[in-house]
Amino acid sequence: MTALFFQTKCKSALLLMILSLFITATVFAADKEPNLKKVKILVYTKNGKGYIHDNIAEAVKGVQKLALENGFKVDVTDDPSVYTDENLKQYTMLLFTSTNNDVFDTDAQRLAFRRYIEAGGGFVGVHSVTGTERNWTWFKQMIGGTFSWHAKNQKFKVKVIDPSHSTVKGLPMVWERELGDECYFTKELYPGIKVTMAHDLSSLDERDQDKIAQFSAPFKGLYPAVWYQKFDGGNIWITTLGHNKEYYQQPLYMQHLLQGIKFVAAEARKLDYSKAYASSRDTPVQY
Repeated sequence: MTALFFQTKCKSALLLMILSLFITATVFAADKEPNLKKVKILVYTKNGKGYIHDNIAEAVKGVQKLALENGFKVDVTDDPSVYTDENLKQYTMLLFTSTNNDVFDTDAQRLAFRRYIEAGGGFVGVHSVTGTERNWTWFKQMIGGTFSWHAKNQKFKVKVIDPSHSTVKGLPMVWERELGDECYFTKELYPGIKVTMAHDLSSLDERDQDKIAQFSAPFKGLYPAVWYQKFDGGNIWITTLGHNKEYYQQPLYMQHLLQGIKFVAAEARKLDYSKAYASSRDTPVQY
């Protein structure tokens, strides 16, 4: 009886030890630093008809500087003909910086973009990316919504609301946009996004309160500014911050951008095009 009790206790202790090791390994894996030397990013800068941000050239230089400092590779283009299955296979992620309106010439290019995401590709979207491809439902869901309005460029505050997430490490819990920025509002919000930082609406110009109330509804006080999601096979990270070109030379903002890149890179796996099921840009999502 005593021997049986002892054996049972030993088995229980062993199971607890294995469970503890498994949990520790899982937490460690979630927080591990990606090997950026194996990362290759396509930075895409094409804009459709309409407003074009003057921050794009500085953003490109900023990402190229991050690449030099951290060992990853970067290609830069505004040519939509790069969107083919074969060409996209070389990239860990696609980074759209302040893109706006229609950025593809054909639906074949849109389909190649979508198939890349479905195969497990990564995506980083910066600032006005929410104004991109406004007539393509799948893309708007992938981004997390589509642009509706922004308050004028001004100083305001952004709050970290998920301090445990790797992409906010080292950032102020309340981040004063001291150079000014644009507080972006979004319609057609996709319910799958997970918000890490939010605009503090009370810190915006009081003269715009009626418009802020209109475009922030049904939110109150805080509004999504930075988020991520796993969508249709791909790993997505979006920041609406970064209007002023000076931010792409500011260490804290570039840390913010680098941490988004690292997060997507850490989630990356080898592309698997057997999971790319779409036959058109508008094929229904397979949830």
